Amino acid sequence: MPTPRIALVVLALISVGCAALSGSREQYFVCSYDSVWDAALETMKGQSVSSYDKEKGLIETNWLDVLPTSERSFGIFGREGFGNNERARMTVSVKRMNDVAAVSILETRQRWHSRGGVTSQALKWWPIEPSEDATNEVVDRLNAKLKVKGCAPA
Repeated sequence: MPTPRIALVVLALISVGCAALSGSREQYFVCSYDSVWDAALETMKGQSVSSYDKEKGLIETNWLDVLPTSERSFGIFGREGFGNNERARMTVSVKRMNDVAAVSILETRQRWHSRGGVTSQALKWWPIEPSEDATNEVVDRLNAKLKVKGCAPA
């Protein structure tokens, strides 16, 4: 196997591993791709959708400021006051599979705060765990819309 193929296989495995650890929720529905896509797009209409592409099966929202999930102190002295601003965006992926459509919902969440020191890395957005409540809310709305369309979970 040539080196470029090995690199692609390793990259694919790393991507799958990172997606599995990121908190994405995947569901399968016995329904046509078009029905699932329409329900997913309708579900995300209340959000600030930045892009959607039916051929790729991808819906993405803009970054939205959200309330912090928890107040957190930093450092050995328990310093606070770095703003604890959070932002989040949702990505919905719809994939075609024979008689089944797969839907993956992922929330990406970040917090703005200082991470000690005076460097270019001191103030920036840092990734944090996604909110299960926010993800569950989108999953529940999608499931309700698909149930009305007669789509059964697989």
